[in-house]
Amino acid sequence: MIPNEDKIRAAIAEQAGEWLVANDDGPLEARDSAALAAWLKASPVHVEEFLGVSVIARDLREARSDPEYSLETVLARARAEDDTPVQPLWRRVIAPVRGISSRRWLTATATMAAVAVLSLGLFSSRNARPIAQVSAPGTIAALHFETRHGEQLSRRLPDNSVLHLNTDSAITIRFGKTERLVTLTSGQADFEVAHDPEHAFRVFAGSAEVVAIGTKFDVRLEGDATVVTVLEGRVAVGPSPLLKKLGPQSGQNHPPRFVQLGADQQIRVAADEWPATPAAVDAQRTTAWLHRQIVFDQEPLERVAAEFNRYAPKPIEIATPALRNLEISGVFATDDTEAFIAFLRSLTGVRVEVTTTRIRVSRDPGVAALDYT
Repeated sequence: MIPNEDKIRAAIAEQAGEWLVANDDGPLEARDSAALAAWLKASPVHVEEFLGVSVIARDLREARSDPEYSLETVLARARAEDDTPVQPLWRRVIAPVRGISSRRWLTATATMAAVAVLSLGLFSSRNARPIAQVSAPGTIAALHFETRHGEQLSRRLPDNSVLHLNTDSAITIRFGKTERLVTLTSGQADFEVAHDPEHAFRVFAGSAEVVAIGTKFDVRLEGDATVVTVLEGRVAVGPSPLLKKLGPQSGQNHPPRFVQLGADQQIRVAADEWPATPAAVDAQRTTAWLHRQIVFDQEPLERVAAEFNRYAPKPIEIATPALRNLEISGVFATDDTEAFIAFLRSLTGVRVEVTTTRIRVSRDPGVAALDYT
């Protein structure tokens, strides 16, 4: 089994590579530039891995145009040197400065990384932005991920769990000696938790805390509430300990700290509303976003529009109040607003106007008023 430290190091190297291969069609936005700077400053390990992949990328570009480094030449040299221990390229690059003090080492490598950033034209736009933070030895290592409006992200974590992050979401994951701590600060995330009884998987999201060992579940922040849906296995859900302690409610002297949820069950946890009761749901429908789909079964148009607005570049606005209760059923792609507009236009009594800034839904004045209640 690969040591946990090596897995974390591999995750950092992967993120360094992601920064490096960012789109080359323009400079990073100010927010992303600051994120990269913060990532580099967080640890000398970040700088080392970033510098390593930078050097490799540079050498590969040179090799592509230099006949001395043709594929045949490289293979011939490799066969001739098969007794030479294999050593990562960046280890040879970093070695000359390893002997200096840690403060000078950080300054030197940060400067080298800055030069690499500028020379490779790294400052370019990107979609999902990894911002990893690794603490000093003996403390908790952390990874941070964010997505913008309409974006989604999937990552395999160092413990072999899989994270899926929905649109407009932010999450921080810390790996400790006895547990895995996750904080969802916005949006929605789906977790496929690798089984590890010695390291509980704890998620803090708004008003709720979720504890799992090996399972698959979804967590979504909806205003002041947190919605937890279980796809496989079991989880324990309770109010977040970060909230003000909840007092007795509904005649209960001691509300349970946690409620157990199984597959195809969902619970909604709101501040000052505990205990909550799990409900049976179609978990696959709830997590259709993993396949870039949203599914509705006789849902009011107001709710449907709100769900589409999580992804659509133009917001859907319902101008006629009576249409808010219009029931909608169907399966739609999150990134195909045009298909949804066509669907709305096919409905009797509905008019859709598309402008440069919004999608306006109203009653068709040429059709007699319909009762949608």
